[in-house]
Order: sequence, then structure tokens, then C-alpha cells
Amino acid sequence: MKKIAIGADHAGYPYKQPITEWLEQNGYEVTDYGTHSTDSADYPDFAHPVASAVENGEFENAILLCGSGQGVCITANKHQGIRAALVWDVPLAALTRQHNNANIICLPVRFIELEKALASVELFLNTEFEGGRHQTRVSKIAC
Repeated sequence: MKKIAIGADHAGYPYKQPITEWLEQNGYEVTDYGTHSTDSADYPDFAHPVASAVENGEFENAILLCGSGQGVCITANKHQGIRAALVWDVPLAALTRQHNNANIICLPVRFIELEKALASVELFLNTEFEGGRHQTRVSKIAC
């Protein structure tokens, strides 16, 4: 069974359960890093543990959700080895995997429809990194 981590703040919470259900229906074992309600919560409290779990090799990929997607994306990218990508349209989900070898997809719940978010997650998880000239570029990302 494939394993994946998911985390969200209060603004991302409304999409977390439908995405989790979709993942489980498609053969993923999901570890939920919270939050568990729409009560105000700080996005770093969820983005850091998710990014750490990917950074430490517990998960190959993860999903982060917040209102704009920006907060969780900025936070996750503070971790070495994390390539978190903000995705607001389906084609970006493929490109961020193909060209950037992204390992965390960040979704802006207030700016993307659930159906588009689910399609983006599916494409993200089923797209391979192209390597080649892109590997050269990805290798230059780390500080």
C-alpha cells in the first residue's frame, strides 16, 4: 500500500476529508497531520510536521492545504529536500512533477474547486519526474 501524508489549516480543512477519502479509495494509506476542524489554526503547525515526514523519508509525497496555498508552500520549502509546489490548475500538477520533481502539492482551497483539486492530486501522484536536463536544474535547488 502506498503511504501519503496530508495536512491543512482551518481554511484547508473543508477539502482535507474528501481528498483523504479519494486517496483511501485509490489504495493509499493516509496519515493525517491535522487540523481537524474549521477553528482558526496556524498553517506552520501542520506544514512543518508534514514536510519533516517527507524530508525524513517516511513519505515520498504529501499534500498540504490552506486558503491561498502560499503559507503551507512557503513553510514546507524551508525544509531541505522539499520541493513543495503551489498548484491551482490541473496542468501545473503534471509539470511540477515532470520538471521540478516536486514532492509536496500545495492546494489553495479558497481558489480552486474541489473537483479540480482532486484531479490535480491524481495527476501529481501519477506523473513521473522526467529527469535529464530537469535533473540538472533540480540538483541546483538545495542551499
